[in-house]
Amino acid sequence: MGAYESLWFAAMLDVKDPLQLAADTIRCLSIDAVQKAESGHPGLPMGMADAAVVLWTEFLKWSPLDPNWPGRDRFVLSAGHGSMLLYSLLHLSGYDVSLADIQQFRQLHSKTPGHPEVGETPGVETTTGPLGAGLSNGVGMAIAALMEAAQCDNPLLATRVFGIVSDGDLMEGISHEAASLAGHLKLSNLVYLYDDNGITIEGHTEIAYSEDTKKRFEAYGWFVQSCDGHNMHQVRRALTAAIDEPTRPSLICCKTTIGKGSPNKANTHEVHGAPLGADEIRLTKAALGMSQEAFHVDPRAKAVFETAAAKNEHLRRQWQQAMQAYEQAHPAKHAAWQSFRARTVPQNLYAELHKAAGDAPSVATRVLSGNVIQRAAELVPSLVGGSADLDPSTKTRIKKSPSFTAKERAGRNFHFGIREHGMGGILNGMALHGGFLPMGSTFLVFADYMRPAIRLASLMKLPVTFVFTHDSLMVGEDGPTHEPVEHLASLRIIPNLHVFRPADAMETAAAWTHALTRRDGPVCLSLTRQNLPLLQRAVAFDPGLVLRGGYVLRESSAAKATMIATGAEVSLALDAAATLGKSGIDVRVVSMPCCELFLRQSADYRSAVLGTLPVFALEMGRPELWCQFTGRIDRVIGQSTFGASAPCKQLAEHFGFTADHVAARVRAAL
Repeated sequence: MGAYESLWFAAMLDVKDPLQLAADTIRCLSIDAVQKAESGHPGLPMGMADAAVVLWTEFLKWSPLDPNWPGRDRFVLSAGHGSMLLYSLLHLSGYDVSLADIQQFRQLHSKTPGHPEVGETPGVETTTGPLGAGLSNGVGMAIAALMEAAQCDNPLLATRVFGIVSDGDLMEGISHEAASLAGHLKLSNLVYLYDDNGITIEGHTEIAYSEDTKKRFEAYGWFVQSCDGHNMHQVRRALTAAIDEPTRPSLICCKTTIGKGSPNKANTHEVHGAPLGADEIRLTKAALGMSQEAFHVDPRAKAVFETAAAKNEHLRRQWQQAMQAYEQAHPAKHAAWQSFRARTVPQNLYAELHKAAGDAPSVATRVLSGNVIQRAAELVPSLVGGSADLDPSTKTRIKKSPSFTAKERAGRNFHFGIREHGMGGILNGMALHGGFLPMGSTFLVFADYMRPAIRLASLMKLPVTFVFTHDSLMVGEDGPTHEPVEHLASLRIIPNLHVFRPADAMETAAAWTHALTRRDGPVCLSLTRQNLPLLQRAVAFDPGLVLRGGYVLRESSAAKATMIATGAEVSLALDAAATLGKSGIDVRVVSMPCCELFLRQSADYRSAVLGTLPVFALEMGRPELWCQFTGRIDRVIGQSTFGASAPCKQLAEHFGFTADHVAARVRAAL
């Protein structure tokens, strides 16, 4: 650039409105980072920069000095592909995201991965990318804020959730589920800016999307406004009205131009997910009146955010002073709140839950789980949750608490309706908010409806409990549509997910103990519809062994084989072992309620449990994963076909899940 051009650009910057300069700085940082990475999505950051600057500098409460400040507002970039918008905002706001970090966009171990990842970047509230997931997380955060404030009787905790959603977010089914429930619950602390740019990867949205979004959200019970997303005054006015709305969540439809500022690619799908190219970047910066220097940040743009940071720091200190006054006025409530935020559980939790489970001789593990939940709710205030319209079957209702509704914010029970995917995303949002240990329940066969949310919970290491009942062919007359066959296997292959399938009261108590004490990921509980017998153990049995994931339930010095089983099939394995014993074949029986926990144990422990004899595995589901223990598929007694509609005893006989059939399989293999 020549001297004349440099002076011209400097003059342009001097007369540019500081907020507009900040927005254009975000545009330039975004296109530079995507260009350097040779990968990324510049269109959304360029299109939403104006609205984002107004939100972050005038409305959102945040603190780079204390990114996890409980009194902060949450910001959710549901359209996670536009991550450079968020990274640019964090850098300009003073978070620990440097220009060097911006320049490492989408590189290994950087603070600026391709989509926002919670825990990797300070200021990022949730991992987004799968469209619609962030929207549902925000609903969960909004619920959590209102519930926390009500339970603690402290309005200082009633924080807000702001977010940006895209056309893609609103097309995904999860957005319908979450938005419908948010409207029903009247979550007035939830505000979303809709990037209404009319473009997706394939072209203009009209090729697949023609509904009236405004009417749709109004039908959900939302307060809906429209504005020019590039007119900061209109955005400001809409945000002000949204915050003042007392009874409804808000959607602000911001009409924007994707790739705003690019002379040749704005308003095209070409700018959605690809670098602009060096020539177009040069033309774009010239059109915006910005410096051609890569990753340039004008001090005046930074000053806009420094002013906002100073205002927010003042608000944070005011909040802290108010919390100190709350502590002095209500020391017991404040102590309870601190315990809640720490997700404290009592040291004797396992023993208490085992006692609560009961010792009935014949009971379904879903019923045992329901018993455990009642005591767990008394001992662990963080535990909240509900079901996808199935509490009479899944037994997850906390009986001593009301439900969370539009009028009752302190209730610990949720009625998610028939919205499994939305339920999963909302549970994740509640866990992300902090303090809560949320649970959600449905039938195991419907885990498929919420698998993306379970995967994200595992990726984000969230302490969420997914309670799945009716976990095998023994659902019976409901037939193959409701009989899970592949589901346990498919859940077990999700990294960092622990699947616990208990066989009796002790194992159910252990499952819930693990779920309520794990802090680095979610737990799935797989529970029976049918009654199971109470397992007999040695008098000196150590209950702690159950928490190791697998243990020897029946030992024999004369054994010729070891049989692993889970859940309902543990008692079947014991019966089969007794049948084999009558023909002179002794069998060891190992209960393995949680493979993931067992595989975490030392090699010596695993070897002691599995032994050196031939190993068989028994479970009413896909057999392949059990080969890691048996070494051979023919030593796994499982189910590879869909089920059938019939009384469960007939199904057990038909599919070979009886003591005689199992014994015959083992005898033949030996």
